Amino acid sequence: MNPYAKLTFSLSLMLGTTITISSSHWMSAWAGLEINTLAIIPLISKSHHPRAIEAAIKYFLVQAAASTLLLFSSMINAWHTGQWD
Repeated sequence: MNPYAKLTFSLSLMLGTTITISSSHWMSAWAGLEINTLAIIPLISKSHHPRAIEAAIKYFLVQAAASTLLLFSSMINAWHTGQWD
């Protein structure tokens, strides 16, 4: 992996973690988690080993399902209560 790409993904991972930790709203926490997902998938699969690729795909699928569940449940909650907080 290119050192600049590795540095960019590592900085994005730190940025996503910082956003998630310092968030005061669930939407910014979700955005931080999505930044983490997009940054860690290339770092997981950088060795081009079949197990690393499999792990990256599994991580992506689990994260996508969790993100969908979070957004769907918050939408249902906002629909019932009438507010996003």
